[in-house]
Amino acid sequence: MNITVKTQALTKRYGGAEAVGGLDMEAAEGRIYGFLGPNGAGKSTTLKMLLGLIRPTAGEISIFGKRLSSGTRAEILRDVGSLIESPSCYDHLTGEENLEILRVLLDLPKKNVDEALCTVRLDRQRGKKVSAYSLGMKQRLGLAGALLSYPKLLLLDEPTNGLDPAGIQEMRELIRSLPGRYGMTVVVSSHLLSEIDQIADDVGIISRGKMVYQGPLDRLHQTKKDKNLEEIFLELTGREESL
Repeated sequence: MNITVKTQALTKRYGGAEAVGGLDMEAAEGRIYGFLGPNGAGKSTTLKMLLGLIRPTAGEISIFGKRLSSGTRAEILRDVGSLIESPSCYDHLTGEENLEILRVLLDLPKKNVDEALCTVRLDRQRGKKVSAYSLGMKQRLGLAGALLSYPKLLLLDEPTNGLDPAGIQEMRELIRSLPGRYGMTVVVSSHLLSEIDQIADDVGIISRGKMVYQGPLDRLHQTKKDKNLEEIFLELTGREESL
């Protein structure tokens, strides 16, 4: 099995505080990797390091078998899509116009805009200004932007944040379909344990910046047969709190 994302002893410190400590992470090609952890555990910091937005204090990151560095970052990120925190959109422009700006910047074929809008089911809303979009529609537009270049790797940080139950279900189905439709690897962090339980093939559980479990989700359930994912999570993290 090919490994798309691999970190070795990945560490990030801010002054005397360690946000991520010695993280060894592996996300396999063509699978969905659910990244779980309490608030402040280091999930977002890790994803930002994978994108080169934050420089690690120590450790290594390899993506597609290449070590991430200042010299390789541009080449690697051509094949990486991301939706980190809230999507950035121009509210006074239409959904299509927002994607068109991104398409021109990335020098992609015009057909990619049409296909991305269809993939996220916004093709009928393409001419509507983003200011009139619901939160769920804005999230889907952000995902369309991340998918515009048909990346080999997609990094999603809390993609269902603020969505209603219908929006969560729609986003779940969409994310779940991506490896089969495009062969891409998806790394998704979420505070909703039930969502990760329904979409992930593998999970990494992080607590206080350190990995406390990593492996196939079904293996985790098999070894903890009498417990649901939330109970397993609390046991592994030693925290009396949810994500």
